[in-house]
Amino acid sequence: MWRPQLEELTRQGRRAIACDLPGHGTRRGEPFTLGSAVQAVVDTVESLGPRALVVGLSMGGFVSIATAAAIPHRVAGLVAAGCTARPDQTLSQVYRIPTALLDRLPDRGQSVNERFHRLLLRGEGAQAVLDGGLAMEAARDAIDEITDMDVLGALGSYPGPVWLVNGSRDHFRIHEKRFLDACADGRLINVPRAGHMVNLDQPENFTKIIADAADVALLRRRHARADPVEPSRLSRGTPPPPEAGER
Repeated sequence: MWRPQLEELTRQGRRAIACDLPGHGTRRGEPFTLGSAVQAVVDTVESLGPRALVVGLSMGGFVSIATAAAIPHRVAGLVAAGCTARPDQTLSQVYRIPTALLDRLPDRGQSVNERFHRLLLRGEGAQAVLDGGLAMEAARDAIDEITDMDVLGALGSYPGPVWLVNGSRDHFRIHEKRFLDACADGRLINVPRAGHMVNLDQPENFTKIIADAADVALLRRRHARADPVEPSRLSRGTPPPPEAGER
């Protein structure tokens, strides 16, 4: 699902890795826990160097927040997308019920979800998701783990720069102001004409946000060390897309 971002960031000469979380992709069949998911991201950060920008979407957004809280000194910046709904039992029931019903189907809801993604995303975006496989069997564990997370506390414990990114049509925006208020150094960006899968609905805009965030993180690190900035590492892009608010 990160194919558009990986291709463009690599073309720009940046190092970018999309890791598989437990129960997903190459790690299907492994039990999903929040702790094991955070460890997967920590291992990826360590493979890149001393510090890295951490980006996550939806469930991965909650994992990215937990990672920033666990290793703040290793996270140069945080981009958390499609995850500004505070998890609780009431909200989780909205997802537990259809998940339980789909799980009773012979294919555990695989065909239903494939059709849903093709209708929702269309074209290359849908294919990027489907090529990686839909890990339906991991959904219930993921919902349970995220529901027990103190996401606002984790977000507030991270002192670095945070970009909260939502599609303007995303139902997960319901608590975005509370999430922004919890950040020590936060900005909220709403991407026009995008839904929950904002990185695939608006891939160019979303990649631009990631690149800009990486440059901000680099500038802050250089400034803190009082070292000159390497011009070749800076992007020449324009400000974030319309409807962006900053705090």
